[in-house]
Amino acid sequence: MATTTHDVAAKSGAKPSVNVYGNLKYAWMATAVYLIYVVSLRVYQQWAAWYAGLDSTDPIFDEYWMSLFYWEVTLEAAGCVLLWSYMWKTRDLNVFNISADEELKRYFTLIGWIFVYAMAVYWAASFFAEQDASWHQVVVRDTSFTPSHIVLFYGTMPVYIMIGVAGFIYARTRLPDFASKISIPYLFAVVGPFMILPNVGYNEWGHAFWLMEEYFTAPLHWGFVVLGWTVLMLAGLALQVAIRMAVLMKMSSDGKGGEVMPLRDESMEYCDMYGK
Repeated sequence: MATTTHDVAAKSGAKPSVNVYGNLKYAWMATAVYLIYVVSLRVYQQWAAWYAGLDSTDPIFDEYWMSLFYWEVTLEAAGCVLLWSYMWKTRDLNVFNISADEELKRYFTLIGWIFVYAMAVYWAASFFAEQDASWHQVVVRDTSFTPSHIVLFYGTMPVYIMIGVAGFIYARTRLPDFASKISIPYLFAVVGPFMILPNVGYNEWGHAFWLMEEYFTAPLHWGFVVLGWTVLMLAGLALQVAIRMAVLMKMSSDGKGGEVMPLRDESMEYCDMYGK
């Protein structure tokens, strides 16, 4: 896996290039698939929530909503196992000896992972979460498995967890900088939203024992808000990625894209590049 088309091009004397579109095409495909998924869930809610989602003791509720819940958790659990296993199985065992061009190419792929992850977190923690509060303000919950919860907690949150962890594994196993040390911003940006799902248990326990208003500033919901804020750590991750990519692009433009880019202090690399 250490030998790449970029390495071959460098040895042959041709100047390798990074195909940005080619590296991001899977991100565009994933974005399209995800948008189809969440829009389909929203259309299903609009169609079935009022018709079959008002009484959890009604057999039609099981037919329309609990069946959706079982399909969601089954497919998502299988997806996590398969995707994370694939990312680990296909890891680069010679990650510290890849060329600068190959590393740059992989950074564009990482940007794709980050973009899809951020979009998935937005849809779950913003659109569907706000909708969840609105639904429960209008329809008093009689179970933890409401039409709103089944889509939010079990239909969208596990999906962004699957994407976020997969992207983190990609960075740790394919990029020298992330393989040599753990990125604290990336770790927090993945673990924080991940912990929203376990916090659901505490939330439902609280609602079962206390009569709580359905607004996010209620103390019972503080965990959701604080953990959701951790996604802002992606800004720190963006700085890490941008600084390294700037150095790699400079190296590629100097005709040294086929060489291995040594790991050094990022601030020193940035200063050296601009002669500061």
